[in-house]
Amino acid sequence: MTAVAAAFSASYVQARSKFLASAAHAGLQVQSYVHPDKGRDGEELAMDVALDGPADADKLLIVTSACHGVEGYCGSGIQVLALGDAAWRQKARDAGVAVLYVHALNPYGYSHVRRTTQENVDLNRNFHDYDKPLPANEAYREIHELLLPPEWPPSGDNAQAVANYIATRGLLAWQAAISGGQREFADGLFFGGAAPCWSNATYRQVLRDHAQRATRLAWIDIHTGLGPSGVGERIFAGRDDPAAVARARQWWGDKVTSIYDGSSTSALLTGMAFAAAYEECPQAEYTGIAMEYGTVPVFEVMHALRAEHWLNKHPEAPADLAADIKQQMMDAFYTDTDEWKEQVALQAREALFQAVDGLSA
Repeated sequence: MTAVAAAFSASYVQARSKFLASAAHAGLQVQSYVHPDKGRDGEELAMDVALDGPADADKLLIVTSACHGVEGYCGSGIQVLALGDAAWRQKARDAGVAVLYVHALNPYGYSHVRRTTQENVDLNRNFHDYDKPLPANEAYREIHELLLPPEWPPSGDNAQAVANYIATRGLLAWQAAISGGQREFADGLFFGGAAPCWSNATYRQVLRDHAQRATRLAWIDIHTGLGPSGVGERIFAGRDDPAAVARARQWWGDKVTSIYDGSSTSALLTGMAFAAAYEECPQAEYTGIAMEYGTVPVFEVMHALRAEHWLNKHPEAPADLAADIKQQMMDAFYTDTDEWKEQVALQAREALFQAVDGLSA
């Protein structure tokens, strides 16, 4: 195992332990926002926060992991590496940039190898104004029962119906219908929720506690599951504002993609977590990206999500089938090889340095 690979973990318990130890070794205090539920192994769950730099810094970079729980296996490793990287920490200090590490936005999903929160909510579809009508997803409504059949593995008829949908409408339409987010089926995939969930409210509190003095605010949110294996797509994470998109491309390169112009592998989404940065930190100029690392082909990712949602609805499933489904989820969102870890870590480090340069320009 390489030194880089050693920063990554095989469980939430191990990842949290490494994060807390790395923060302590760096001389940083950790504030833990304890989750109301327990983890897969009965462990305490928390959104852990470490600030590297002065609390009154006017330039702040936020680095988050596990917005989609199981994707924390990648994001946590990157955070642990950053905390132990003396050159990186010196770079930020010299530029007057404080760095806020938020470990496990969705600790429940991380521990339970789920993408969703304990409420079955996709956290990155949950940041809406719930006093206003929520967007509908008619395309998802059409395929909900197809996605979650009564048995798993799906019957031949179900598999053929999925194949027919993709053959007639295309894989991108299949992806968009599923991943765009929906508010109608609480037991379904990519459910955005009917109200703000715990992780939403808690992250907003983190911003109120730590980001109120920043006049320039950057955010790198680490994700996995879309795109070529090991390649980190830099997806603009902000409102549809040409000036903000241009600023992100100036900081992180012309290859920064956007859901608004169709250049991203991601579908057009609503209710995304970046809304909290605008709403809780209106005093700051905000610039953000999601680092989206590829793992396996998108059809395999969607199939793994279907299986895991089916399992959540069928806790009586045989133990061997449940184990297979959970392993399928791990493989869909985390490539457990030294080569992949080295690849994602290198790209993340570059993005961190670029963020500091952008904030201090």
